[in-house]
Amino acid sequence: MHAFLPADLNASAIVCHLGDRAADFAVEVVDECASTNVALMAAPWSPAAPAEVLVALRQTAGRGRRGHAWIAWPGSSLTFSVRWHFSRLGPAPAGLSLVVGVALAVALERAGLADVTLKWPNDVLVGGAKLAGILVELRPEREAGTVAVIGIGLNLAIPPGAAISGQPAVVGLADVMAAVPSRDRLLAEILRTLAEMLDLYDQAGFAAFRGAWLQRHAHQGVVVVVSGDSVRLEGRCEGVDEDGALLLHDGRGVCRILSGDVSLRRAPP
Repeated sequence: MHAFLPADLNASAIVCHLGDRAADFAVEVVDECASTNVALMAAPWSPAAPAEVLVALRQTAGRGRRGHAWIAWPGSSLTFSVRWHFSRLGPAPAGLSLVVGVALAVALERAGLADVTLKWPNDVLVGGAKLAGILVELRPEREAGTVAVIGIGLNLAIPPGAAISGQPAVVGLADVMAAVPSRDRLLAEILRTLAEMLDLYDQAGFAAFRGAWLQRHAHQGVVVVVSGDSVRLEGRCEGVDEDGALLLHDGRGVCRILSGDVSLRRAPP
């Protein structure tokens, strides 16, 4: 089991590893934070400022999708949020969480990880087990486009005996990589890739990423159950459309699922 120590995560080292993209980000590392997403959503913002990155060595109230808590183990996780300004996209940019998933997958692949797949709308998997989660929150700004706060939680190592309620299969990088990069270097690679892809997304929208997402779709052609507060559908995944909506064939035809506020699971045999 690899050991991940707080000493390998500091703002100066992250900026150094960012290279020619260093000026695009303002990086802050804090010992503890309730939620990096909540903190960046509430903080003052200027359109002239670089993208802000808030990294927490420990989150006490990390959040996932659908109001769930994000469980992270100090020293064994990478938890951070990025506040990004989109100048061209509308107030509800389509498919953003899917684009972030592609960026995270590509960054991990560049770091040497193989067989990364994506689960709609915002999970990163390896071998069917959850490696990372994404939470995107939007803050429309009058006459300034849209500001998105992108939260990412990445498992580096799973402590012995650890379990997450409602998430039967979780995995850490230490389980699937022979050599795990330092958190400084890994975060810089993620930020560089994210900036590259969000710049393109601001220009071209999700359509430019649909093929890359489908190549990594964990449930393509698989029969799944999609459920939420007032919906339960079962059908075969047919991919996503150019808005990022999940396409599900339920036996009567193909339906589009736009809301990310649902749970998606493989159907029982």
